[in-house]
Amino acid sequence: MDPPEACCSPRSVELLVAAARELLQATLEDLNQEQLKRFRHKLRDATLDGRNIPWGRLDGLDAMDLAAQLTHFYGPESALDVTRKTLKRADMLDVAARLKEQQLQRLGPSSSTLRSVSEYKKKYRDHVLQQHAKVKERNARSVKINKRFTKLLIAREGATLPDQAPGCAEELEPEPQRARRSDTHTFNRLFGRDEEGQRPLTVVLQGPAGIGKTMAAKKILYDWAAGKLYHGQVDFAFFLPCRELLEHPGACSLADLVLDQCPQRSAPLKPMLARPERLLFILDGADELPPLAPHAAPCTDPFQVADAARVLGGLLGKTLLPAARLLVTARATAPGRLLDRLCSPQCAEVCGFSDKDKKKYFHKFFRDERLAERAYRFVKENEMLFALCFVPFVCWIVCTVLRQQLELGQDLSRTSKTTTSVYLLFIISVLSSAPAADAPRMRAELRKLCRLAREGTLGHRAQFTEKDLERLELRGSKVQTLFLSKKELPGVLQTDVTYQFMDQSFQEFFSALSYLLEEERDLRALLQGESHLTLTTRFLFGLLNPDRVSDMQRHFGVAVPERVKRDVLLWMQEQGQGRPRAAPEKTAGTEAAEDAEEPEEEECEPNYPLELLYCLYETQEDTFVRQALRCLPELELERVRLSRMDLVILSYCVRCCPPGQALRLVSCGLAPAQKKKKKSLMKRLHSSLGGSSSQASKRKPQPSPLRPLFEAMTDEHCGLNSLTLCRCKLPDSVCRDLSEALREAPALTELGLLHNQLSEAGLRALLEGLAWPQCRVQKLRVQQPSLQEAPQYIISILRQSVVLSTLDLGDCQLPGPVVTSLCAALQHPGCCLQTLSLTSVELSKESLKELQAVKTAKPGLVIIHPALDSHPKPSKGLSGAL
Repeated sequence: MDPPEACCSPRSVELLVAAARELLQATLEDLNQEQLKRFRHKLRDATLDGRNIPWGRLDGLDAMDLAAQLTHFYGPESALDVTRKTLKRADMLDVAARLKEQQLQRLGPSSSTLRSVSEYKKKYRDHVLQQHAKVKERNARSVKINKRFTKLLIAREGATLPDQAPGCAEELEPEPQRARRSDTHTFNRLFGRDEEGQRPLTVVLQGPAGIGKTMAAKKILYDWAAGKLYHGQVDFAFFLPCRELLEHPGACSLADLVLDQCPQRSAPLKPMLARPERLLFILDGADELPPLAPHAAPCTDPFQVADAARVLGGLLGKTLLPAARLLVTARATAPGRLLDRLCSPQCAEVCGFSDKDKKKYFHKFFRDERLAERAYRFVKENEMLFALCFVPFVCWIVCTVLRQQLELGQDLSRTSKTTTSVYLLFIISVLSSAPAADAPRMRAELRKLCRLAREGTLGHRAQFTEKDLERLELRGSKVQTLFLSKKELPGVLQTDVTYQFMDQSFQEFFSALSYLLEEERDLRALLQGESHLTLTTRFLFGLLNPDRVSDMQRHFGVAVPERVKRDVLLWMQEQGQGRPRAAPEKTAGTEAAEDAEEPEEEECEPNYPLELLYCLYETQEDTFVRQALRCLPELELERVRLSRMDLVILSYCVRCCPPGQALRLVSCGLAPAQKKKKKSLMKRLHSSLGGSSSQASKRKPQPSPLRPLFEAMTDEHCGLNSLTLCRCKLPDSVCRDLSEALREAPALTELGLLHNQLSEAGLRALLEGLAWPQCRVQKLRVQQPSLQEAPQYIISILRQSVVLSTLDLGDCQLPGPVVTSLCAALQHPGCCLQTLSLTSVELSKESLKELQAVKTAKPGLVIIHPALDSHPKPSKGLSGAL
């Protein structure tokens, strides 16, 4: 077989031979006579492909001749490889190591080096399989990862939604856009090519706390090591827990982090990192990474020593090993700041349990069929609690509490319907299992545990030392064994022992609890803190619920001062005052100009109001929520892919809206709906026989995912008076549900439908609701350039609606016959319209004459168009509405 260099050009081969000979000669000349003799002796047994240099050719050769003989017989690269192995067999390890280093510096990773890397790949895979074969259960038991891992739903999500978001028409999406099980096939698709044939190098797995992102990341690492993932694409995969690395003292390099995961410190590090396109880095919890300081540039060299934030920041921003693949997990509470640091990320949402998965989990948890079914039926009857169970960790807490209640014969109705109430009930249930005589001591320990959690959360710490526990007198305490897990790592001189909460969300819950258990705690540090305090803030709001306050007073012996609520409301007021009002929607005339010169982005993220609504939902106190929403008179959610839970939260807050509230959904979409199970063949055959066609015709259409939001608008206490849907791609099912809501909404007086790609059927359904006598909509704004018949349909309600006073048809296309019909409708005795806006509408001269004639005939009617003479300027109230 020809050596690898045989395929190279003659000039390159000549240079390679000369360089190898020089390296060999320099190495051999450093040996003394005794060492050179021992080297020649061991070289007799050095075979390559069954060949070795005859002894007669080696006897008596000096360093220069021996180097020439080696390169001539074996070829340059193989000669270097054989020489290193022979030096090791001759007990000259330091000389062999020096030769290897010089070879890498001068020649780079050669084919022989790559062969050694190839051999190391199997050793590293075996090490990963051994290290990650088992994971810790929350009760500290170790179980196999294949048994512990639950296949969740994962849906691909665009990192940045286009102007026309993939909105609510999820039932119309092709199959690849639907949520899929987190199995090997789905994991392989994460780095699959997109519609343009491009393969992403960065994939973000995002989802709420406790939903299983870390477990999914570890399963990906394990499946790669087992040869099930990225076969032939990834040689080495590394798991980097961001929060732990940020807490690690001292500086490090990426090479150090890689070496820490290898089974031996002698790993072929340089050649491993020399092919970054064959590497996968899994950054778990990347939303924990703080923004880089202005003077701190991210790392660019894998051997550059810096703090962990700069090293990990270099990976995220692709300044470090830009060709490597990144799999990033992050909470979905505030992804904007993280996504801004990533380079062309492909996002996927971990959707958690489907309804079917929840039932499976209950039966798997209880094992007893009867108890499992009883607990599951109870939770399913509690609609809000059942919705919360899409998060596996919350599902585990609920099952744990229910099992204890069933064992003690307690009433299952104690279980509540918010994340905060579920966590608090779990804490109370666990502490109540201790003897009554221990209650005072347990309360004191709980306060100290909360203080530990708060210090860690504010200081970005999840790992605690034994000294931390000793300082707070928690070491060996009951609460330590109940809520903290112990982690032992082999150190240089002794085993390093650290402690952490059984789940990060538990630490954040205890942090929030500390502000209520201890007096004189400054809430400003929490409320005005960074994005990593988001979940803690939610828990704080939830603990202000009167029932939760009563629970804490009864079980923890603490009275929550009223000033806490006052401080929270004051903070909400500051949020409303500090946020700018929403900018007007783009029109055809302004869109090009704005695209040419992008305005500076706000510091607050577009979905920031949604996080505030999550906080308010946790309180479940309508009066408090209504009072807080007065501080946020205009809610705008922009470019948010609304999940089922998002809609639950939004619907609750809309139901509590104070009078005068406005809601704007701009470029929002819905998370993929769950696939419905197909009927069996027998059921389909049965339904197709015997008069089933008449039943099918009477069957009600399926409700849209936005039905809960629209139902909330019809609540007698809802004060929502303005709703704007912009670029949300409304399917017919949403239009039907909105039409029904328009008939009953007690306070809705303004409606904006802007560039939503309405169908003819959808538009007709909406107009039926607007024409209903009970509809209170006074100001209607429609921009629907894609449907030319839209104005004709809208004109029909001018003769029917007794309350519609303002109509804006900006950007609509109005042909001559449509304008003629419009003018006839405006002069109809039943038309109550007072203002008509036709801004950015192209009109013919004949149409302008007709409109001018209407103005003359009805001087009380204001018609706004640039080409019409002496039209009055709209009032401030009108311009704000339009």
